[in-house]
Amino acid sequence: MQSNRAILLTPPGSSAIAVVRLFGPGTLEFLRRYFSKEPKPGRCVHGDLADGGQIIDDPVVVALPDGGADVNLHGGPWVVRRVLELARREGFEVCEQSRNAIPEEFADGDTILEREIAAHLPLARTELGLRVLLAQASAWENLLSGKQASPAPDRRAIRQILDDLSLVHLLHPPTVAIIGPPNVGKSTLANQLFGQERSITADLAGTTRDWVGEIANIDGLPVMLVDTPGIRETDDAIERTAIARSREQIERSQLVVMVLDASAPLDSEVSAMLAAYPRAVVVVNKSDMPSAWDASSLNAIHTVATTDEGVGDLRRAIAGHFGCAEMDPGRLRWWTDRQRAVLEKRMPILDDR
Repeated sequence: MQSNRAILLTPPGSSAIAVVRLFGPGTLEFLRRYFSKEPKPGRCVHGDLADGGQIIDDPVVVALPDGGADVNLHGGPWVVRRVLELARREGFEVCEQSRNAIPEEFADGDTILEREIAAHLPLARTELGLRVLLAQASAWENLLSGKQASPAPDRRAIRQILDDLSLVHLLHPPTVAIIGPPNVGKSTLANQLFGQERSITADLAGTTRDWVGEIANIDGLPVMLVDTPGIRETDDAIERTAIARSREQIERSQLVVMVLDASAPLDSEVSAMLAAYPRAVVVVNKSDMPSAWDASSLNAIHTVATTDEGVGDLRRAIAGHFGCAEMDPGRLRWWTDRQRAVLEKRMPILDDR
């Protein structure tokens, strides 16, 4: 027997509109009990949704042909939470949707690809991610139908598509850790990348006592940007614990941005850090001050975090590392295991041509 389920189709958090989809044989009975008007298939019906005489919201409800319904709420977190709690209390299985795609059976679309696109729309946190995802419908149709204007892709072209993880990164933000010695401007640089002040800054070593992580939009690429405390030897028990915890975040990150101070001589701790993270993007900050060492061998990005100078170069370097710099949205990409399998199966076929 089909179960009753409910899921938030829109991304979690505050928004103008939030859509909760109800699915299963108990949907209409639920709405008759708690919604003030009779839902109509394919029609928008405006009414009150109430629990025990208390109005939760005045949503627009659209009954779906398969017996489900979309409840279009005002997007406040309290309203969404109350509706999902009410559905759970009435026996609906609430599918928690935050960092994962919508289950495919909840997604709209006539084809598997269309349902995959719809299922992943809530994960497109930026305009670039949305544009690239929506463009995949025609890109895949052209590949599978052979309608593309250019010659059909050969084995090498298919391999390039398989190696391109840019859309995966656009939908699943990679973690970027900002590390470096104390008082080199890591938090100021992080605030520039966030686009607003999220980390406390001061001209004192050890100001950042714990790692600070939040999503930042890096030229269209969402990344979990982690600002870590300055790495150094210290007798401060709290700071020492914070540094140890931040190392766990650094080891789990997909990219390390190492910030150094142009005006401070390199010491053994900095040299050890450079040796420990040879693939890090090196940033030489405070480049407006007299240089105390030669950074020419590091292929570093030079910044002045307090004025945003050079931060654009850092943004491009981060986006480029994940294949998301100067993207062509219409280029074919994959983002599910099924699509990857389709591409892999085409490779021996291409060899036989």
